[in-house]
Amino acid sequence: MKRQKFSLLVLCFLLLCFYAVLQPIQQLNNFENGFSTNYEEVQDLNKNKALGSFVSAKFAQREKDVSMQKQSEGVITFKLFGFIPVKRVVCSILDNDDYYVGGTPIGLLLNTDGAVVVDVEKESHAKQIKEGDIITQIDGEDVESLDEMPQMIQQKDRVEIEFLRNNKTRKEIVKTYPDETEDKLKLGLWVKDDVAGVGTLSFVNSKTMKYGALGHPIVDTTSGNVVPVSSGKIYPCNLVGIKRGKKNQPGELRCVFTENVGSVGDIKDNSQFGINGTLTKLDGLVDGNRMAKLGGRLCVKPGKAKIVSNISGIAEEYEIEIIKANYQKKAKNKSIVFRVKDKKLINLSGGIVQGMSGSPIIQDGKIVGAVTHVFTNDPTKGYGVYVDWML
Repeated sequence: MKRQKFSLLVLCFLLLCFYAVLQPIQQLNNFENGFSTNYEEVQDLNKNKALGSFVSAKFAQREKDVSMQKQSEGVITFKLFGFIPVKRVVCSILDNDDYYVGGTPIGLLLNTDGAVVVDVEKESHAKQIKEGDIITQIDGEDVESLDEMPQMIQQKDRVEIEFLRNNKTRKEIVKTYPDETEDKLKLGLWVKDDVAGVGTLSFVNSKTMKYGALGHPIVDTTSGNVVPVSSGKIYPCNLVGIKRGKKNQPGELRCVFTENVGSVGDIKDNSQFGINGTLTKLDGLVDGNRMAKLGGRLCVKPGKAKIVSNISGIAEEYEIEIIKANYQKKAKNKSIVFRVKDKKLINLSGGIVQGMSGSPIIQDGKIVGAVTHVFTNDPTKGYGVYVDWML
């Protein structure tokens, strides 16, 4: 009987040891090539035993050739018991630059790479094309400006139109027809080549003046297409009011901007994780005394954090609680789930509202992400994206 009890205890001990080793190893499946980190974050990972007591990580740096130039990248080797390699991943190396902390609303004016359909005439044969579609090519030629479009269809009874809908490319053959007022052919499509909006600045590199903002793409409000950008500009923006968020009624920041004041930067790219470019002026956009380092997703953890927003008229920090920091194998948004704890922010806006997208998330003194979405059923809860993906 005693021998049976002893055997049972040994078996339980072995099962516990197996579980203690297996669980951290399974966690390694969440680490794939591409995220950003540095030596300090890997050391903290080991110090905090984030992968348990039996798995450690070793960080090394190496050079790679990119377009005839040398660039540094990191290699993390995960080891079991400190000497058995179980996984290796390649990562980008976070710089050690100081970044101005954002939180200020900015006006955005984008010139589209193509033409956005705003209306279709009744007489038009382009019934397959809808408001919000983005025309990118006509008969295989890129649509680079609105002025080109009339010339691209002349002396043709039909043309092949390539366009974006729901971020997918489609093609349709469309018949042209005579314009009653002018001696030329037309498609019967009203189009535009610019899109305006408002977002929030996330961070600015104090050395290069390169910035990240918004945390999610600028999309056409009708179709949901991510707007392809040929160029764009950033403008100072004035906050004129706040619509409080309520359950199932997202609030919003009411802001205005005008081109007359002059742009303060450009827009180079509009991606799944926001916009980026270079600023030429910082006046009114950042507090010169408020700077921080960037932090990769390895250092993000559930617990206390802050967001920075200009929602009160000046940039202030508001307390939040990170509920969940998702391990993401691939770059995608909704990395962080958080809850607003700050009573002042809740009194001002009800929580997170539209227009706050891009507000930087600060944890342990580092910029680790930016606000992207609000829970429609609870404005005190929101999503954020890792700085990794914004870079």
